[in-house]
Amino acid sequence: MRLSSQRRAAILEALTQHGSVQVNQLVEQMGVSAVTIRSDLSALESQGLATRSHGGAMLARTPPAEQTIRQKDAINHEQKELIGTYAARLVQPGDNIIIDSGTTTISLARHLREAQNITVMTNGLNIAWELADAPGVDLILTGGLLRKQSLSIQGTQAEACLQAYSFDKLFLGVDGFDLQFGVTTHHEAEASLNHKMVERAKKIIVLADASKFGRVSLHRIVQLDRVHTVITDAAINDEYREGLLQAGIELVIAE
Repeated sequence: MRLSSQRRAAILEALTQHGSVQVNQLVEQMGVSAVTIRSDLSALESQGLATRSHGGAMLARTPPAEQTIRQKDAINHEQKELIGTYAARLVQPGDNIIIDSGTTTISLARHLREAQNITVMTNGLNIAWELADAPGVDLILTGGLLRKQSLSIQGTQAEACLQAYSFDKLFLGVDGFDLQFGVTTHHEAEASLNHKMVERAKKIIVLADASKFGRVSLHRIVQLDRVHTVITDAAINDEYREGLLQAGIELVIAE
């Protein structure tokens, strides 16, 4: 089952990058039979991720267009506040944490203003502003280039900043969360930085309102085997509840 999942994730990645795939090419690349590849494509089609065509398949679920951080902030605001409240309960005095940029993670930052004796590294300009005068928070900003679309700092300088640290927890915001493909974001540099964050943290906690499940954005951050906990709202569907359980991921419903 794990090999099937990994193979299908690779096929989905090819679909996301190229828009379509051919059975004969996948057979050659993956060293399996055409029957196996067709079965994989049928499985992706049943999830609404692909549409079968003669000799292959096309991407059925087009990655959603990226929105500005102000647009995102207005979407599912109440759910994000609940998620941030629950996430803050996982932070203990003495913790060293990373908070990724985003509109769900900013809710977490608001609920950490009264925290005591914690260290926070962030690449989010809005998150840094929220915690700048919090007396119990030692704040570290990554270096790098500011991406105005998301108010996130990124690039090689940001990635280099992480190398000298080890963190207890990473609170990660995502644009898409798919059981096969993993967690994704719109921008390549953000995905690269997020992946580095995953490498530097002992526990990976994804903050995602229910609208993010079933979405696939262009750039994968990490596959689900690196995720420990997901905090979401009560609108998550049964497929994802069961899928997270089967993957061994702790699911927290913020209600």
